[in-house]
Amino acid sequence: MSDAIVNEVQYAAWVNEIKNKIQSTQIKAAISVNQELLNLYWEIGRDVSSKINEAKWGTAVVEKLAKDLKNDFPNQKGFSRSNIFYMKKWFEFYQGESEKIQQLVGQIPWGQNIVIISKAKSIDEALFYCNKVLENNWSRAVLAHQIESDLYNRRGKAITNFAQTLPKIHSELAQETLKDPYKFDFLNLQEQVLEKDIEKQLTSHITAFLLELGAGFSFVGRQFSVKIDNQDFYIDLLFYHIKLRCYVVIELKAIEFKAEFTGKLNLYLSAIDDQLKGETDNPTIGLLLCKTKSNIIAEYALRGMNQPIGVAEYELSKAIPDDLKPNLPTIEEIEKELSRDSDD
Repeated sequence: MSDAIVNEVQYAAWVNEIKNKIQSTQIKAAISVNQELLNLYWEIGRDVSSKINEAKWGTAVVEKLAKDLKNDFPNQKGFSRSNIFYMKKWFEFYQGESEKIQQLVGQIPWGQNIVIISKAKSIDEALFYCNKVLENNWSRAVLAHQIESDLYNRRGKAITNFAQTLPKIHSELAQETLKDPYKFDFLNLQEQVLEKDIEKQLTSHITAFLLELGAGFSFVGRQFSVKIDNQDFYIDLLFYHIKLRCYVVIELKAIEFKAEFTGKLNLYLSAIDDQLKGETDNPTIGLLLCKTKSNIIAEYALRGMNQPIGVAEYELSKAIPDDLKPNLPTIEEIEKELSRDSDD
């Protein structure tokens, strides 16, 4: 089937309908800019999908529509050829899903929606990131990094004994809070890595570290001192988790997990519970971050322990580019780059 428009009369009537929708949206936008704009994008995406896939008008209709809309609405951004194709892709990605899901994705800024449908591999993964954007107010750059780091498949994967040591509601949230592996790709370390070097750089990059840990973590201290029977002990990293309402002790190991690591961490958890934990706080949680681990050995080591402990690996390999922008390119920048490529 040719890309030519099948019926100019039908096309003209359809474009007028879209123009009316745009004008109506411009009035409502003062009340709810993002919601109304996304409702409009959804309707345009649905219409374009229908014209191309059902009416067989061909993809050339998108370029023609883009030109016409730009002529009639020169001061309104978002009606470029590439963005209209994103509207079509967005609609088709969620086509057939419930109205509740459509309402959810309609709450996400358009730029974040583009990132999600371009990178997510399934509806479930996309909805996971939609909820995370709403929960954490992620920028496009942060969202893209979280998807590329595969947060969806890492969350809740640490080996823990939470189900046996915490109340059910608390244990489920605590389990979901931890991940495996943790990716410390914002660090700049030498080939010979020492625990103290990792620990020092994590605290010097505390913003990136907190982002990787996830929402709710508040940094308390590094090499946090506790005194037990007149002896001084030093905890690598101590945090407080606002949602879990508990302290979180993190111990770093630059080697493979060993069962005896849990004994010392157990000591630290008892000390924090006795010395810092308040009446309304939940039991302190421990997290052992190791270079590598055997899941079976970790499970055996945690079995029968009364303190809530998780074991996860960390990765240092993939570096984030220094010039990572706070936002992905704008629609105009993408179009300019595409035009440059086509000219070449």
